[in-house]
Amino acid sequence: MLINEPDAATGYTLFSTMGSGDIFLIDPLGRVAHIWHIPGGTTGGYIKLLDNGNLLVIVEREAIAEFDPRGNIVWQYNAGRHLHHDFLKMPNGNVLLLVQAGKSREEAIAAGANPEFVHERGLKYDYLMEARPTGASGAEIVWEWSPWDHLIQDFDPTKPSYGAIAEHPELIDINFLLETISKNPPGNPRDWLHANAIDYNPDLDQIMLSPRHFSELWIIDRSATMEEARGHSGGNAGMGGDLLYRWGNPRAYARGTLADQRLFWQHHTHWIPPGLPGAGNILVFNNGNEFPGYRRYYSSIDEIAPPVDGYRYRRPDNAAYPPAEPGWTYAAENPARFYAPVASGTQRLPNGNTLIVNWALGTISQATRDGKIAWKYFAPFGRHAHLRQGEHPPVGRIIFPTPYGEVPSLANAIYRAYWYPPDHPGLRALDLTPGEYIEDLPDIYDKAYAAALAGDFGERIADSDFDIYLDADGDEGGRRLIYIKQPCADDDTQPRFFLHITPSDTRDIHATAQERGFDTINFRLGDSGKASDGRCVALRGLPGYPTERIRTGQFTDAGALWQANIDLNE
Repeated sequence: MLINEPDAATGYTLFSTMGSGDIFLIDPLGRVAHIWHIPGGTTGGYIKLLDNGNLLVIVEREAIAEFDPRGNIVWQYNAGRHLHHDFLKMPNGNVLLLVQAGKSREEAIAAGANPEFVHERGLKYDYLMEARPTGASGAEIVWEWSPWDHLIQDFDPTKPSYGAIAEHPELIDINFLLETISKNPPGNPRDWLHANAIDYNPDLDQIMLSPRHFSELWIIDRSATMEEARGHSGGNAGMGGDLLYRWGNPRAYARGTLADQRLFWQHHTHWIPPGLPGAGNILVFNNGNEFPGYRRYYSSIDEIAPPVDGYRYRRPDNAAYPPAEPGWTYAAENPARFYAPVASGTQRLPNGNTLIVNWALGTISQATRDGKIAWKYFAPFGRHAHLRQGEHPPVGRIIFPTPYGEVPSLANAIYRAYWYPPDHPGLRALDLTPGEYIEDLPDIYDKAYAAALAGDFGERIADSDFDIYLDADGDEGGRRLIYIKQPCADDDTQPRFFLHITPSDTRDIHATAQERGFDTINFRLGDSGKASDGRCVALRGLPGYPTERIRTGQFTDAGALWQANIDLNE
């Protein structure tokens, strides 16, 4: 806890570090009020507290689960598709998911994409899927929306999507950014949209999403039926699944230039909820990063007043959607002091303060309306292990160059955090008796490493590049595998790990996995797996169902580097 001024909003803050299995709720003084232990960890730290005190978590690339306050799974759904960055629980009890999918090169060209800039493996894009939970481990898909149904292009007049882009801002130009991505990929030359946030407005029955690479926010009509959402009419706004509103980069719909751009690879776009200062406005973490040549090199929190007109939005002829500028902005006087090039988040608080999550530095802050920092917390983690008081996390591998020097990414990175008032219904189900500070808690990695060295963590598995142990005692957090190597080189941490789990009864796993006969989990140690003494340590939780065999190892696109087999019946 670095700053705690009288004008800070008093409440509880929920967060975890990237991929951690421990999710913390801290009180205003930084003391632990509640911990969820998630076996196997989360994917990217994507978490939400529900009104019943349970936690909704993306636990694997394709699975989402609900945990009770004790960490027990009460519902799990394996979508069989890549769940990408965000999700939310809707008022009707359904779960809205942001899903990443792909189209082949042939499909992209058939939709009007310029073949010169389409990757040989096609394009990736994001779509929305609304799932109604059924039982303890399933869901029914009740609604979907795909941008692929709302395309336009002015490249190929022989395709049905051909048209004048500036005359149809409600449609999405399939060729926007394709050349840029092909020549300056952000990491994946197929990654066209890279949406990273969704929100739902129950009063308007509308959904907001954040396609990062377009540097825009989009709003669509949820009241349209699934069939209407594929077309251009129907729903409260009468526009089907077309974009009702878009803001941030009018170049994307040919109604502006670079000088008109206002968003730069933004995150956490959402409506300010009713009852809070600025209710109905849009709040966004504006990262300031983008493709080469378009970077702003500083971050800001921007509040936008959308031009709502009933269920539609005012749209001037031949001009960009208003407003021309945000109505309120938080930014540091010295840009170098506030630049989170990726991830991060923000939230409006009841007293008018704004929560700010800086991914790069692992900090959570509250800023007053006039820009004063009233509360600031530094996440005490380094390479997945707890920091002790006064220690500083190591610098991660990702370094962002700027005109004023390099901005480091620290090992205590936080994707997003959420603040809750003391009377939030989800907190009533929790015991909020203040506990220790995180930096004073025993570290599970240190305990597991010590146990393995002492021979208390199970027998070492042979024929692998890592020493692998199985914690078969079912202690806190459930059964786990621990991977240890000392000394550890960078080449040991970068390739992906795989974990294939064969159940005693295949009915315990999702239908998409039953045909192959095993669950599969991929994860990566990355920089966070290498400790200061040169060793690598990773923990991976196992599912609760009875398991016969485990196969694990590391792989690259060329195949497995090594693998080990565990027969749990021996």
